[in-house]
Amino acid sequence: MLITADDLADLMVSQPRPRILDVRWRLDRPDGRPAYVDGHIPGAVYVDLDAELAEHGAPTDGRHPLPPVEKLQAAARRWGLHGDDTVVVYDDLGSMSAARAWWLLADAGVDIRILDGGLQAWTRSGRPLESGIVVPAAGSVVLTTGRLARASIDEAAALGTEGLLIDVRAAERYRGEVEPIDPRAGHIPGALNLPTTGNIAADGRFLSPDVIRARVVAAGIAPGAGVGVYCGSGVTAAHAFAALSIAGFAPRLYAGSWSQWSNHPDRPVAVGAAP
Repeated sequence: MLITADDLADLMVSQPRPRILDVRWRLDRPDGRPAYVDGHIPGAVYVDLDAELAEHGAPTDGRHPLPPVEKLQAAARRWGLHGDDTVVVYDDLGSMSAARAWWLLADAGVDIRILDGGLQAWTRSGRPLESGIVVPAAGSVVLTTGRLARASIDEAAALGTEGLLIDVRAAERYRGEVEPIDPRAGHIPGALNLPTTGNIAADGRFLSPDVIRARVVAAGIAPGAGVGVYCGSGVTAAHAFAALSIAGFAPRLYAGSWSQWSNHPDRPVAVGAAP
């Protein structure tokens, strides 16, 4: 699932070369293209998370529903992907947005890795960036989805009842003290709070599997258990999915996440520090 900057550099001088995708996105700066143009890993193609890695429908679907496979395949071909490619994704935010691309493409059968530590790991290794825009020749990849586990809104509710649902947002949003985006504050009843920012070290790399596993077990979840994950809109939940997979759990992604749940008035909301 992960690749180091050194291993990526080795792959880049081999044949066939890996396809590299730059997935810079964040809530306060959703358009990462200007930063990409200023400097990116040589050969990397920019991926627009909002436009290419999400569908846009009614508020009751959430802010970043998973795109249909036809839309994802068309985007992947624009990125120049072919069926036998090895793909590496990265961002500059601890893999929080790159993990969304990883999840979608892994679910669709692509051989894909996350650059552990992201762009910072590449630059810390002393390797150069290039500027401008990379426009690859069209790819021919054929995608079929369904390889990774997901949860519907009803299944997320059931996982909460069973104590097997993790809310990976910041603690203050989980407690319902603040809600900057969605219509209601709080969390899905029964969900535990384990912010996915706690799964990475200060340098943006994922913590070791043992450390992540201990963190989840300390929250009351048995080692290797099946567990659902959600966030605000389904983006950083993919990061938690990756971390839990690394640690040996069997995660399920509730992609609608809080943005979907909170737009359904019939769904109950819990507030405070307790599940």
